Amino acid sequence: MFKITKNWHKILEDEFEKEYFKKLQSFLQDEYNNYTIYPACENVFNSLNYCQFKDIRVVIIGQDPYHQPNQAHGLCFSVQDGQPLPPSLKNIFKEIESDLYIKCLPSGNLTRWAKQGILLLNTVLTVRQNLPNSHKGKSWEILTQEIIKLVNSKQEQVIFVCWGANAKIFIPLIDSSKHIVLQAAHPSPLSAYNGFWGCKHFSKINQILKNNGKNEIDWH
Repeated sequence: MFKITKNWHKILEDEFEKEYFKKLQSFLQDEYNNYTIYPACENVFNSLNYCQFKDIRVVIIGQDPYHQPNQAHGLCFSVQDGQPLPPSLKNIFKEIESDLYIKCLPSGNLTRWAKQGILLLNTVLTVRQNLPNSHKGKSWEILTQEIIKLVNSKQEQVIFVCWGANAKIFIPLIDSSKHIVLQAAHPSPLSAYNGFWGCKHFSKINQILKNNGKNEIDWH
């Protein structure tokens, strides 16, 4: 039903055979057949398809996809080319510009980040049009937790970025003795004032990567 690279399919093949995922697939088949669901089927696993497991350097954890037309395409916080920046992404770009003294590109399509080794993973990977959180609690969370566990166990020195309460739920799954966790408020206008502004996560990520002998992220 979904498009996923051979590399990631092999890593997750045990999960795809489990009962929870088969039930999730059945649920989604019905949803896609009867409602408008975002993102399109072929884009659901873009966070994985654009960032191979071996290349992961940073994980940014989001919530569920945007629920309006032509926005969601499988990367958390990202929108398709030509779409206006949603409020949270607008605030992310503002913080980047303030932190790094650079000007972000006008496009909100973050594929350019994913291809640098940033896993832009939503907690829930699908949503019904105009109904935020409509697919919450339908078992996507089991799969995304397994992805975080796999990154935690099989990788070293990954930087996990947890903005907001939903993302912080994943922190107990992360071994802080071998990975780095950066926490702040969610960049939404409703909460950014509570610690997202001035968090300087983007310069911190680049400094950590530099200290570990890795290339810095181009955040433009």
